[in-house]
Amino acid sequence: MQGGDAVLKQVLAAFEHESHLNLHNHPIHMSFNDGALTVAGEVPDIASKKRIVRLAHSFNGTAGLVDHLRVKVESPLGDGALRDAVCERLLQAVDFRNCVICACVKGQVEILRGAMDAAGDGDGSGAIEVTIQDGVVTLTGQVISLSHKRLAGVLAWWAGSCREVVNLLDVSPAEEDSDDEITEALHLVLETDPCVRADQIVIKSQNHRITLEGWVSSEAERRQAEQDAWYLDAIDQVVNRIDVRA
Repeated sequence: MQGGDAVLKQVLAAFEHESHLNLHNHPIHMSFNDGALTVAGEVPDIASKKRIVRLAHSFNGTAGLVDHLRVKVESPLGDGALRDAVCERLLQAVDFRNCVICACVKGQVEILRGAMDAAGDGDGSGAIEVTIQDGVVTLTGQVISLSHKRLAGVLAWWAGSCREVVNLLDVSPAEEDSDDEITEALHLVLETDPCVRADQIVIKSQNHRITLEGWVSSEAERRQAEQDAWYLDAIDQVVNRIDVRA
């Protein structure tokens, strides 16, 4: 097995070749512990984080990988303000209108909407609890589909100031993940994003890799659609072939 330094050099060289982004101002550290490779440090964005994790997997073979990478935030919110922003996103989302929304505040659970005994009834769509620690958002509870789980994670990222989103939501009834499910989830995300015209974007998903095609009216919209795709859980590569048409 290669040492952490050797794997790190291979990963960073491949990353800079692939993304044309220099990470010299974002030190990354890799080390082995009990046969698992731990990757730690700050990265400029979610795309960089997922690219590095994918490359670490590819250079490290079948050994386990512990992801301690965090996204650098230029103007971070306090944990309380971030918790409020994430909860507000969830409360406003149409797809979670029948979902119980809770916040963990100083170790105590506060119910912001709904009642826990109604979370699983015929009209309910589960319950989501939001916990924040050092800019890391953790989502626990239960939702009704994998698409809803992925949407909740993206909404947390949209709140801004997130260093990481740990999505531990259960899905009931349980679903098999698939390319079709990932495509459906991203459709739902793009339709929710007011900055993107979802009907002009074609999504293709294969083995947790997303390809975006179609056209949009600005470079900002093109970048936003790609960012939304990177935010999805279990996505490790995004290819953006969207055209910009004035």
